Amino acid sequence: GRSDRVAAAAIMLRTFTLLALVAAAAGFNAPVHTRVGRSSAVRMSTDPDAPIKVGINGFGRIGRLVFRIAMQRDNMVVKHINSPMAPEYMKYLLSYDSAHGRYKGTVEVKDGNLVVDGLEITLSATRDPTEIPWGTREVDYICESTGAFTTPPDCMKHLESSSPAKKVIISAPAKDAETPTLVVGVNAADEYKSEMKVVSCASCTTNGLAPLVKLIDQEYGIAEGLMTTVHATTASQLTVDGSMKGSDWRAGRAAAANIIPSSTGAAKAVAKCYPKSKGKLTGMGFRVPPIDVSVVDLTCRLEKSTTYDEIKACVKKASEGSMKGVIGYTEDQVVSQDFVGSTDSTTFDAGAGIMLNPNFVKLISWYDNEWGYSTRLVDLMQIMAVADGAVKKEKSMVGF
Repeated sequence: GRSDRVAAAAIMLRTFTLLALVAAAAGFNAPVHTRVGRSSAVRMSTDPDAPIKVGINGFGRIGRLVFRIAMQRDNMVVKHINSPMAPEYMKYLLSYDSAHGRYKGTVEVKDGNLVVDGLEITLSATRDPTEIPWGTREVDYICESTGAFTTPPDCMKHLESSSPAKKVIISAPAKDAETPTLVVGVNAADEYKSEMKVVSCASCTTNGLAPLVKLIDQEYGIAEGLMTTVHATTASQLTVDGSMKGSDWRAGRAAAANIIPSSTGAAKAVAKCYPKSKGKLTGMGFRVPPIDVSVVDLTCRLEKSTTYDEIKACVKKASEGSMKGVIGYTEDQVVSQDFVGSTDSTTFDAGAGIMLNPNFVKLISWYDNEWGYSTRLVDLMQIMAVADGAVKKEKSMVGF
């Protein structure tokens, strides 16, 4: 009868509770669901004297994710953030994220500053870089993520103030030809020199494309190619139809309601970090409604004949060896949501590509344009810190 079913359910509940208590006492934890190229363990750093001291200018999408990722590194500490946001609003946006979930530590506001995992991070709210107290807070490396400063004269203001930092990393393509473009896994470890003061981490799409271009070109030779990125919505787009500056009227159409053709310089920008591709690649994009994760389609003519299986084997080998952590590899039937939080620059989708003939192939590779890119920017800081003598190179570091 009903009473027997209730009694059986109660016994079952007590049994599961007892098993859970026994497992906890024995040191077992519930398994963590992982995705392709995703870090499952999160450990926060609260060492105020960590050797790589970071400052963040601009607390938007990239600034906040760089903060989260840097706080996971034992050798890093975020010392200061400059943003026009009110501290309570910064706390809110750091604590909750529609794409990447809640911050896994603690976030408080105290005396006008953030206190994250017990560590105080000072704040300022000025639009003049010369007024930011980087030096007072012992900041060495600045993540310049406002989008407003993308040339050396503007970025050098961070280093020429009365309280300067030492290096600036632009979280966007530089608008000039002189600023070094450093892409982790492509040229960053080889080309960064300590005398460089301002560098660019390129764009998320260049980071998602360049490692694959380098690998395929070195193995088979790329005679020419076209790139298409199917790109997630970004903050520059509009929620409903509206006006946009310039001649790109389509950019002003509602982001959630449309697939929007767009221009991108990401393919040509690969030449800034991998010069052998100069004149061989160009591309375009489509903006689509998902708020995170993009995918790149590289269609190219190869100089050396091959098979698709050989290409798959080449990429898989690199993903497990020389480009581990930069290029991922999967044969699963994945979709975009499976890559939210992916730490790889790009993940090759072996089942999605096609080959027309031994010299003409379409390659598909996914990238988290927010988390993956922010991870690479933090990795770039580590590469710079190694060259600058702030830390020693470790096997776990990506990009060497």
